[in-house]
Amino acid sequence: MSVWPSGGVRPAVGVIVVAAGSGTRLGLGIPKALVAVGEESILHRSLGAVFGMADPTQVVVVGPESHLAECRQLVATVAGAASSYATVVAGGDSRQQSVAAGLAQLLPSVRTVLVHDSARAFTPTAQFERVVAAVAATGGGAIPVLPVTDTIKTADAEGIVTATLDRSSMVAVQTPQGFPRAELDAAYASATTEYTDDAAVFAAAGRTVTTVAGDALAFKITTGWDLRRAESLAAASSVTIPRTGVGVDVHAFDDAAPLWLGGVFWPDEVGLSGHSDGDALCHAICDSLLSAAGLGDIGGIFGTDDARFAGAHGDVFVRETVARVTAAGYTIGNVAVQVIARRPKLSSRRAEIEALLSGLVGAPVSVAGTTTDGLGFTGRGDGIAVVATALISRDR
Repeated sequence: MSVWPSGGVRPAVGVIVVAAGSGTRLGLGIPKALVAVGEESILHRSLGAVFGMADPTQVVVVGPESHLAECRQLVATVAGAASSYATVVAGGDSRQQSVAAGLAQLLPSVRTVLVHDSARAFTPTAQFERVVAAVAATGGGAIPVLPVTDTIKTADAEGIVTATLDRSSMVAVQTPQGFPRAELDAAYASATTEYTDDAAVFAAAGRTVTTVAGDALAFKITTGWDLRRAESLAAASSVTIPRTGVGVDVHAFDDAAPLWLGGVFWPDEVGLSGHSDGDALCHAICDSLLSAAGLGDIGGIFGTDDARFAGAHGDVFVRETVARVTAAGYTIGNVAVQVIARRPKLSSRRAEIEALLSGLVGAPVSVAGTTTDGLGFTGRGDGIAVVATALISRDR
């Protein structure tokens, strides 16, 4: 029986992750659970979904006796701060014996047990939650299933087809399979036959099993083809998804104000009007980043009614914007800025501005300038317009 830390939350749900298989059909010479799929092992990926469950859950990993130390280290890595909720034990000679070993580790507080095959490495957390909810609602067993879409036939030992079966009543069964803890314990205690899954053990004891919707991602990695499919999924899931945002800011010239543009001071130049220092270039960068991340705009976050930002320089806004974007889980790729104005001439200080802003943003910032050939307010020299485009990304 597991020993629970004093004062810890005693979970009502336990998940037994069966990971003791030899992986013979993969032919890689190591237990299947420890085979790599991309940068993470099969067991690592399986546990990620388990530890994503909303409520505290006891997790018992039943691993191969020859690799228990490696399994314990892996489980500790995945569990992190929830390590006290996890236990690793050696499996038996059969799947049924391995599940029994896991059952023996459950805390007295556990009332619902889920048994999961670690080879179903991409099973989503939602599938675990559905099974828990079904056990609670029915008081019986619950298994996730998919409809059978192939035509199913029976054949004799010589390969001769003997019948075509009605697939409308057939389902393909997945894991995790869930049960009331006391009834599953009793079913295992009375079992005299080796079954292929826990629902069969439960049903053989006279208990009822219902179904919930399964998920195509919960396929079982058994053959080399399955492993290749899993590797493709892992590669696709690591692709980053780019997002772009556009920011536009316009400020009129103000003879009484100093000019701050691009985070630097411009002596002997007419300044820009504004609640802050009027740095249209920094403000456009902020709006482009906020737009890309879907976090609103500079006016909504740094309102003109907030006295803290009266006269504030552009770097204040850029730093806070970058902090908000990165806190939302995004990585900034780059920002490109176009300044539309007759003055000041950017060429003499472009390198200085780009270096300063790139440091503030933590990514390359490029700055270019253009005019409107005398057209409009920028052409008349009434003010400055700036357009910025940001590229950010977040792991899928």
